[in-house]
Amino acid sequence: MSAPRAAAILPARYASTRLPGKPLLDQTGKPLIQHVWEQVRRAQSLDPIIIATDDERIAEAARGFGAEVAMTRDDHVSGTDRVAEVAAGLDAQLILNVQGDEPEIDPGDLDSLVQRLATTDDDMATLARPIGPEEAELLADPNAVKVIFADDGRALYFSRSPIPYGTDPEGTWLHLGVYAYRREALISLAGAEPHPLELRERLEQLRALARGLTIGVVPTEHHGLGIDTPEDYARFIQRYWDHNSAS
Repeated sequence: MSAPRAAAILPARYASTRLPGKPLLDQTGKPLIQHVWEQVRRAQSLDPIIIATDDERIAEAARGFGAEVAMTRDDHVSGTDRVAEVAAGLDAQLILNVQGDEPEIDPGDLDSLVQRLATTDDDMATLARPIGPEEAELLADPNAVKVIFADDGRALYFSRSPIPYGTDPEGTWLHLGVYAYRREALISLAGAEPHPLELRERLEQLRALARGLTIGVVPTEHHGLGIDTPEDYARFIQRYWDHNSAS
């Protein structure tokens, strides 16, 4: 039996409140979006890999390093909507949404997400890692999304608040915002109205849970971080040069 395969779509937009022009930042010698694309290419189960953008500057840079590009509408309110627009024109039944600001995403984790959907009847799958004892400050950090899940690995709830209740990080999981979807689930979600829980927590995945969709949670120990602020990018640059000077 052949290994399951999925299309990977990398939404990338130029406008960013905290870090304008983020996909094209290139202090490593490569645009940030290229680092993400190169990591995704290392996964074994993803083809095609498409950068989805509404900005010709990003598209030109992506074509320059050999990526496939899909131009999208410029009125999408979220990356999920942008991914759904591209997915609607694909034959692939499994779709990965890998944000264009995840330059240290683990390729093996992406393959694990595809495998989860290939071996269950979940509608979606996502990643989470345990919060370590030295990371207790993440419990109260609203930018660190927490998830709890059942014994079968299906998500019960996501929140910016500490879940489960308490100040001990043991048994608490940090959600990593990478998603695999069944194509029909993705398109259905993109066309649905936001749910009150989604609006209150500012978490799109709660729309899926509220509609009765199942989200499989794949555990990982990988600690790759997304780039949201100038400080995040500065730390990434430092890690990049530290790694490359040591190799």
